Amino acid sequence: MKAALFDFDGVIVDTEPIYDIFWNEAGIRYNTGIPNFADVIKGTTMPDVIKKYFSDRTPEYQQMVLKESAAYESTMPLPPLAGSVQFLRTLKSKGVKIALVTSSDNSKVNRGLRELDLEGLFDTIVTADRITSGKPDPMCYLLAAKDLEEDPENCLVFEDSFAGIQSGNDAGMRVIGLSTTNAPETIQDKVFEVIPDFQEITFEKYLSW
Repeated sequence: MKAALFDFDGVIVDTEPIYDIFWNEAGIRYNTGIPNFADVIKGTTMPDVIKKYFSDRTPEYQQMVLKESAAYESTMPLPPLAGSVQFLRTLKSKGVKIALVTSSDNSKVNRGLRELDLEGLFDTIVTADRITSGKPDPMCYLLAAKDLEEDPENCLVFEDSFAGIQSGNDAGMRVIGLSTTNAPETIQDKVFEVIPDFQEITFEKYLSW
């Protein structure tokens, strides 16, 4: 069986609409000049966001952006995506190796695992704290495959953002796209299959992938 590698936001937790509100408002407040700022940074790590969009600001300003983001993430709701927790537990019960591969940092991920009662479920976890190049770079997924002692072609990735999908594809893995962040028609040519959530996904369906 292929190992299962899961992104966090927009895959396990349905947080993208929540992020949209915060980051679109922040994009205006920080004078980025970029409409719908949330859309352009989805799936990327905060160090990459700072490097790409705030490199012209002072170190003090950059630290302010990081602190405000961290403060928001420490309290933001983390509602599970429909069917995600049960699907994870089903895979685990069937002996599938599973990994969490996210652009979020350890603090947020650890809080999410506690709140969703998923502590100890993943065979490995790759957060922004473990990598030097974030999505769309494939580094995070290749690191997870190495942790699991699996070849990339023997890994199945669940992703929602364009950056995450590219990361999984460039790692040489099969990607299942979640249409939680982008419309199905915008990602269907980039993934093996598009699903809205995990409510109707059975173990037999997983085996077919």
